[in-house]
Amino acid sequence: MFYHVKELQYRAKPDCPDPVFARKLQEILGGQFGEISVAMQYLFQGWNTRGDGKYRDLLMDTGTEELAHIEMLATMIARLLDGAPDVELDEAAKNPVVAAILGGSNPQHTIVSGLGAMPADSVGNRWTADYIIASGNLLADFRANLNSESQGRLQAVRLYEQTDDRGVKDMLSWLIARDTMHQNQWYAAIAELEEKENIVVPSTFPRHLEKQEVSYTLFNYSAGNASAAGRWAHGPSMDGCGMFNYVEHPVPFGKKPKLKPAPPYIYDTPLAALRDTGDLPDPDLK
Repeated sequence: MFYHVKELQYRAKPDCPDPVFARKLQEILGGQFGEISVAMQYLFQGWNTRGDGKYRDLLMDTGTEELAHIEMLATMIARLLDGAPDVELDEAAKNPVVAAILGGSNPQHTIVSGLGAMPADSVGNRWTADYIIASGNLLADFRANLNSESQGRLQAVRLYEQTDDRGVKDMLSWLIARDTMHQNQWYAAIAELEEKENIVVPSTFPRHLEKQEVSYTLFNYSAGNASAAGRWAHGPSMDGCGMFNYVEHPVPFGKKPKLKPAPPYIYDTPLAALRDTGDLPDPDLK
């Protein structure tokens, strides 16, 4: 059961209207790593956790808090759009300063949402559930969560540097701090699960069924061999189950593939047309 408290988790009031920055804030509201994404990601991970306990509770706590962050950002965006000058495009064309401002604002904020926030990013792409990860494997999911919080905090601090509005900075400072906590909590949960399961996901797949001769091999598939100097190329593997090794000149393990022609009713390109007129006969295309 969810219960809405009318007060915001933290204040969200700008010093003055700024429709351009309202558009920018849409990114951390409805973008790939925005608050809608993390809210839905954590809640679905929690709902899909089979069994009660501290991990499910942590997910539900954090997912619900992210809903509060959605409300804060939606409120801030609406207030940034309050009192924004309504200038006709013909007039804007006569004033390069106003034209620049209008060019940076989102016209859908006035046309579609009526001076309100939208479930979209800063360039108008609608939020999609394709952004979220909820696999049922908590170690894999918590690693995805750590990445989401890292990217989200990165975007928030970039936005912090792009405004002089004290009210906006104040709210962003709160969100940045909460992203600090969330990165720490997911890292702590990851470390705890790694102690229980080891680091490779999934930990329950029988190891003898994988090609263990290449489980800890780094293949050099780019010019130079600078990657050979890394911790990942020599010494014990991070999971403690093998030894890293480096292959400077990898060789193919399989032969050149030869596909059979498709049957006539598929109407693929005729085999004869695949040959250049000057080609020698290709025995594979007989």
